[in-house]
Amino acid sequence: MAYKPPVAVYDACVLYPFHLRNLLIQCAAERLVDARWTDVIHDEWIRNLVANTKTLSFDQVDKTRRLMNAVVPDAMVFGYEQHIPTIDLPDMDDRHVVAAAIAAGASLIITWNVRDFPAKELAKYKIKKQTPDSFLMDIYAVVPDLLVAATSKARQNLRISGISAAEFIGALERQNLHRFVDAMKAHISKL
Repeated sequence: MAYKPPVAVYDACVLYPFHLRNLLIQCAAERLVDARWTDVIHDEWIRNLVANTKTLSFDQVDKTRRLMNAVVPDAMVFGYEQHIPTIDLPDMDDRHVVAAAIAAGASLIITWNVRDFPAKELAKYKIKKQTPDSFLMDIYAVVPDLLVAATSKARQNLRISGISAAEFIGALERQNLHRFVDAMKAHISKL
């Protein structure tokens, strides 16, 4: 059986943390997921990251946006705005994420803010929400070797810092990927 990657919108909160972003983008580059995002999603994670990290400039982080768009050229979603008024969420500022998922034909929204996306509202559009940890574990359950290889490549992307596999796993653990990290510990020699 051939693996069919899910179409998933990455919420800004999963693109904000460096190591998680690196891993999720590598998964998209390896076609383990058809990742989607918008300029509004980019603007949100970039604005927050620059505001909270005094050593980063907007230009440095905007370079990351351009690289992400180049590595995953089909990720950008346009024409989603028409769906926004039809969506009812606890935080109305999150409607653009669901609207992007609708426009992209996505089945998933990957977010840490699962309470902000009520399952009943998402079900109207045949969309589900998942934390990054659950999302990665679902991929691991179907194509473990491919996910281990993508995780290894994500670590190898860090040429400047040159962190070890154990350090990389530790960084992912600090970003709340607990189940995923437990699974990857069995493959640390491949990372």
